[in-house]
Amino acid sequence: MDSLSRVLFSVGVVLLAGSATSERAPANSLGGPLNLADEGTFFVGGTSLVSTNPGASPAGPSRPGTVTVNQMYVHYRIPAQRTNPVPIVLVHGGGLTGVSYETTPDGREGWATYLARKGYAVYVVDTPGRGRSGFNATAINQAKAESSVAALPGNVLMVTAELAWPLFRFGPSSGTAFPDTQYPTEAFAAFGSQGVPFGEATLEGGAMATAPRALAALLDKIGPAVVVVHSLAGPFADALVEIRPRLVKAVVNIEGAQAIVPTEAQIEAYRGIPVLELFGDHLDAPVFTGRARYEGRRAVVERINKQQGGKATLIRLPDVGMKGNSHMMMQDRNNLQVADFVLDWIGSNIK
Repeated sequence: MDSLSRVLFSVGVVLLAGSATSERAPANSLGGPLNLADEGTFFVGGTSLVSTNPGASPAGPSRPGTVTVNQMYVHYRIPAQRTNPVPIVLVHGGGLTGVSYETTPDGREGWATYLARKGYAVYVVDTPGRGRSGFNATAINQAKAESSVAALPGNVLMVTAELAWPLFRFGPSSGTAFPDTQYPTEAFAAFGSQGVPFGEATLEGGAMATAPRALAALLDKIGPAVVVVHSLAGPFADALVEIRPRLVKAVVNIEGAQAIVPTEAQIEAYRGIPVLELFGDHLDAPVFTGRARYEGRRAVVERINKQQGGKATLIRLPDVGMKGNSHMMMQDRNNLQVADFVLDWIGSNIK
């Protein structure tokens, strides 16, 4: 091979290597390097019980034995430079997991890393029965063994794509987006991949009997924190403040569900705890994540503020200049702008 050929061959190898490298390059899902002092996972809570039918193993049918249920998975990120000593706990909504806060369907940065970048220790959970927290399959295995549906748990909901689109207010009907929607509807298929069954239906008492207690166990471990809840998790905050009022520094309730009305004891427990009830746009769309839920949480805010020391605030994002936000505002195109709004509120209310 002459000198010119060797040069051309070398240039070709470099170009091919560069092309291959660019094809393998990961998506730029972070807004720059993230400097962490620590990152890891753990479980809190959990109850040991005897499963009468743990199912067949590769070695054959399993005998009754001990399993753990009601545990909650936690993923934490501790920034190297903490600007606020109070951590933030992020709690997902119905049919979802902590992934809601960890990424967006189109690959942009999620709240979990962004809040850490802003100097907060961040704890993202999968509530009992969801995602990596597992569920109790005993009743399912028993029903199969007995060829009977009587022992099966209650309805294990799976949110379909056709339901999710209007339910999360991406648009008025499946496949049709609001003209000003902030949600990246072009990546809707990736959002569908984030959905999981409501596995808490297999746990005794369901979500309300397990999630608040698991969150209390988390606060027992990490200390006082700001708790951010979303959608179905809204009532978890109401229950949590009654269980651990001294460990809840503030609550950010994002379009919280209102099927369960807070008790007087829960309202009393909110005394002195700053509360931000946050809603997006298009509340008059004909789905229950909109106007009815807004009015329900407004009533809660009024009840909290009627008592001495009440510190609840209700905000619609369009009223503060952010238009088109969906029920999934932590994943909308302006999700970091919304995060900054929440952080400003936290900074003004947590001393």
